[in-house]
Amino acid sequence: MMQISGLLERLSDRTGLDRIWSVLPEARLVGGSVRDLLANVAVHDLDLATPEPPDDVQRHLKEVGIRVIPTGLAHGTVTALLDNVPYEITTLRRDEETDGRHAIVAWTQDWAEDAARRDFTINAMSLDRHDGLHDYFGGREDLRDHRVRFVGDASRRIAEDALRALRFFRFNARYGHGVPDREACQAVSEQLGLIGTLSAERVASELLRILSGPRLNKTIEAMVSVGLLQVLLPEPDQNFLNRLLACEAPVSSLLRLFALCHRNSLELAGRLKLSNADGMKIEAWASAQPVLHPELSDDDLRRLRVLQDMERLVERSWLLQAQLVGKPDSAWDRFRSRLRVMPRPEFPLSGKDAIVQGVRPGPGMGEWLKTGRDWWMAQGCLPDRSACLAYLATQK
Repeated sequence: MMQISGLLERLSDRTGLDRIWSVLPEARLVGGSVRDLLANVAVHDLDLATPEPPDDVQRHLKEVGIRVIPTGLAHGTVTALLDNVPYEITTLRRDEETDGRHAIVAWTQDWAEDAARRDFTINAMSLDRHDGLHDYFGGREDLRDHRVRFVGDASRRIAEDALRALRFFRFNARYGHGVPDREACQAVSEQLGLIGTLSAERVASELLRILSGPRLNKTIEAMVSVGLLQVLLPEPDQNFLNRLLACEAPVSSLLRLFALCHRNSLELAGRLKLSNADGMKIEAWASAQPVLHPELSDDDLRRLRVLQDMERLVERSWLLQAQLVGKPDSAWDRFRSRLRVMPRPEFPLSGKDAIVQGVRPGPGMGEWLKTGRDWWMAQGCLPDRSACLAYLATQK
């Protein structure tokens, strides 16, 4: 244990944490919050561990009026809710049995034993209420040296949970530097057969987090070099992704995923069990219609605004820029600026207008409205209601 004065003072609000410590004085902050306090970056979640069994944890918290939610009792986790801020509190554990996806755990009072079941050295540290840092595997030095390593045997850690193969590359992108840890890469390569045991949802969640992260070019290269990306995605096209990144498109993990897998994009939603909304986006990006070009007229832009959602048009423009240019381009920037300020036109006629004109409900009404809408579109979506009615009067 080493004392690091002032570490807890970096937290913007310690009120809830101090209240938990008044009830569970042996509890410590663990995992990401400790890592990020040491790295002096924003801390988002305050997770704690304690040697007390979960039933005792719940009882102690409830005795002082703290609301407790039994979020994961099978794994020793409860959530304390203070001023609508959640604090996960987990009893120290050791793995009794693992199958690459799930673990059967037993409680322990040994902090080192609990730390030994964590994934990376930088995530295996804990911090007590007196600013005492407990670091069993050299995580502080690894964090200082921008090095991401598995705790203990890398291959065994991946065998315990195959998702750690992906997590390694996500954490290395954020906290590592230079060539990824050789032992970790070798272990990932050796354990590729376990990736198929993971649920598509877990893979998709981790992959999308990687794609929104820093140093993406190097991270994808490293994943390709160990064979991981090829197992996850069909025929990945790193060159197209690099062209999209070179265009300086806004960060969108889904758009980057599409660029990486554009050859087989329509397989993505099913392969990764993406949401219906994400699947619809991918279908829109894969379509060549409506046609986009940076020099389109205002009439064409109005037609585009009618035919497709604004955000889909902007996203497609980035993909086309990547395909056709592959770098920042003022013409495409102007196109997007013009598109964003172009109001979406609304066809001025409805079924009520058709009835007033003597058109009876049914297929004839649909044809009447379609004829008017086609003419209105051909005129750049500019004619008003009177002009559309006048045109349709000539079509009888």
